[in-house]
Amino acid sequence: MRYYNPHKKNSTLTTILVCAVCFWAFSLLWLYYFQADVLAVGQHVLSGGVTHYNRSVGALLITVVLYLLEVAVFAVSRLSRRTHALNYLPSMLALAFLSDINPDVGSHFSFGVWRWAAPVVLAVWAGTVWLSRQLLPFDNDDKRPTGLFSRRIWLNLLQMAAMMLGVAAIGNTNATFHYRAHMETALMRGDLDDALRVGKESDERDPQLTMLRVHALARKGRLGDELFTYKLAGTSADFLPGRGSLFILPADTIWKHLGGRPIYKLVPERYYQALQTDSLATRAVADYVLCGLLVDRKLDDFVKTLPSHYEPDSVQPLPHHYREALVLYDHLHKQQGTHLADAAMEEKWNALRQLEAQYPDITERRLRVFEDFEYTYWWYYLYGKQQ
Repeated sequence: MRYYNPHKKNSTLTTILVCAVCFWAFSLLWLYYFQADVLAVGQHVLSGGVTHYNRSVGALLITVVLYLLEVAVFAVSRLSRRTHALNYLPSMLALAFLSDINPDVGSHFSFGVWRWAAPVVLAVWAGTVWLSRQLLPFDNDDKRPTGLFSRRIWLNLLQMAAMMLGVAAIGNTNATFHYRAHMETALMRGDLDDALRVGKESDERDPQLTMLRVHALARKGRLGDELFTYKLAGTSADFLPGRGSLFILPADTIWKHLGGRPIYKLVPERYYQALQTDSLATRAVADYVLCGLLVDRKLDDFVKTLPSHYEPDSVQPLPHHYREALVLYDHLHKQQGTHLADAAMEEKWNALRQLEAQYPDITERRLRVFEDFEYTYWWYYLYGKQQ
């Protein structure tokens, strides 16, 4: 005799609700917090800059559409019980596709492996759904305990977790790409503090990220004070926009801050000279020139050029990294105190030299100097090039 199980309907409803909550929570968090800037880049590039991505509206709209896709799949498959979570695979696959935006999306767009991977995954999924449907009549799961901690719920949660991990594995998680995308969106909003917080404690770097940080620091008037508190890549030539070096931030934003866009391509030195000759150079140009020389480790040129941009007897103190560079130059040339009388800076330099003397082994010395002098120009000049 077949008995009616009063918990069967409630158990099915619980399974549906648990899977739905997991999907909504994951999708909203994934889209709003982790992929928003990357999606903004993708939409900007693919729309030719006509439309702009809103992280709140975008996360909600995409999640709603993907959930409606699951509802449609469920209406056809009627998968419930221990395999109900499989209804979410097409939605999760679509979410993974949306997250798989490459850094070179601006130069060319391609479906890549998705041309064959998506049909293969969907074919395997369809076969699994069909098999699960055939096995439903033999499923005696209704006789087991039901509720949030039942075997059925845990099996569905495991399937949801596996799909979430799949989305994370397929989606673009390149740290440098995410940093650049976030910095550009922050600069578009004019939020310089947010832009400069991005990846500050990370070792990830590339020339484009350096260019964005140089621009943000220059706009805050802190380029000469804070540039070497970041991990840098590239040379002074990378301070200026190049072909395809920006995602959504207009290159004119940087050119305008310096004084104007060059009519034809110029090397940085010629560009800065042209601005100064035509009286178009803004105050930022001086720091671009001087910090460029420091990044290239051209200390001699820096010392010669500095008086052209900063008066040595000025009441306003020199930016922090410039003072570090002058102390370093004087000590390397056995001219202590020739270019800068700064007792506090001299004391820090002596502390550095004393620390170095305690560690004859270069590897151990680098580690100890890094711990105490990581955010100085001295570290960059003396040890950074060995990385």
